[in-house]
Amino acid sequence: MRDYELMCVLDPELDEAGLEAQSERLKTLIAARNGDEVNVEPWGRRRLAYSIKGFRDGLYVLTRFKMPPTEADALDRNLRLTESVIRHLLIRPNAD
Repeated sequence: MRDYELMCVLDPELDEAGLEAQSERLKTLIAARNGDEVNVEPWGRRRLAYSIKGFRDGLYVLTRFKMPPTEADALDRNLRLTESVIRHLLIRPNAD
């Protein structure tokens, strides 16, 4: 199991219920790939440096979790297909 951090920029037009649903979807995606210790930190609405898909703002969500390294590509693929995710970045903190 490796530590991962996932930063997602979500559609700014999501309401509070939609944001909560998206956070639960992230937890479910990670759990389905044998991940554990999911910690979701919503950072709120932030201004983007440049327009992405016509949006000038985004809802930032940081997620920390552990997952087998073989499952990272499948999670990345799923996030690319999720319409409410404008951008995402999956990293391994302190990777040596």
